[in-house]
Amino acid sequence: MDDSLSFESFLRGAGKAAFKAMDDHGRGEYDEFALHAGVAVERLGKAALVKRNPVYLLDTNKGNPDLLLYFGGHLDMDADKIRTVGAKDAIKRLRSLGALPPSPQLDKLIELRNGTAHTTVGDQAKALLPTLAETIALLLEDISMPVEHFWGRWSSAIHVAIDKHRDEVQRDVQVRIRQARNRFEDRFGNLPSNLLEGVQAPLRGLRSEWFAAGIHKETGRPGPPMGWFPCPACGNKALAMLRSRDEDAEDELDTFSCTLCGLNLTGVDEYAAAGLRLPEFPPT
Repeated sequence: MDDSLSFESFLRGAGKAAFKAMDDHGRGEYDEFALHAGVAVERLGKAALVKRNPVYLLDTNKGNPDLLLYFGGHLDMDADKIRTVGAKDAIKRLRSLGALPPSPQLDKLIELRNGTAHTTVGDQAKALLPTLAETIALLLEDISMPVEHFWGRWSSAIHVAIDKHRDEVQRDVQVRIRQARNRFEDRFGNLPSNLLEGVQAPLRGLRSEWFAAGIHKETGRPGPPMGWFPCPACGNKALAMLRSRDEDAEDELDTFSCTLCGLNLTGVDEYAAAGLRLPEFPPT
């Protein structure tokens, strides 16, 4: 059988797509996340099927009886004639085999990946990171592979994503912190120490205290309090702004933004979930 249909090939493809999905989610590219997450589930699912029996890859909807002989290892065929089972049918077979339970959220993820869901992808897909993590964990258990072996540096984020003891905001923020750490490592991890120091040094001199963000050009009142404080993801100074204290704005949420790792937090709940500690009473 073609090497591209081997267990090892499907496993490599699943890992590559899963890593892309985590990067997409961390950047807020939720359409791309849905695509790569769906591919990761499909390829790992096919790895689980082929490990049991290559015949389970057969797409019974294509109607070519020679495919049965091919997947059984008794007939050679041209690569352009090979058709494997699609994601939905692969998942159905894995459920019949007891490897996966019924899951409306997983079905939704595959619909979003296939472009068949009658909804906007973005917000729907954002909430499906735990579904990806849980599905991958079940399939890894089925093929007897440790989560850490598959996920590598993303392991801690995945463990957080499926932690039922945390509420939704806590899970989301803690996953984003780990995503930001990986982004920082990707951007700066290979820099010589002197160059990295050149990037970080200018931030150290910034004021870790509250000061007004300028003057409103129409009212003449001070802008919202802002200051530079350590980022919970990368440790470098990042900009906090208390927009809720701005007299010239309504219903604004406080923000925290790191230019080096890309972590962004909004509002009191996310601050608390990140363990962010800021001075409570900036000077007026």
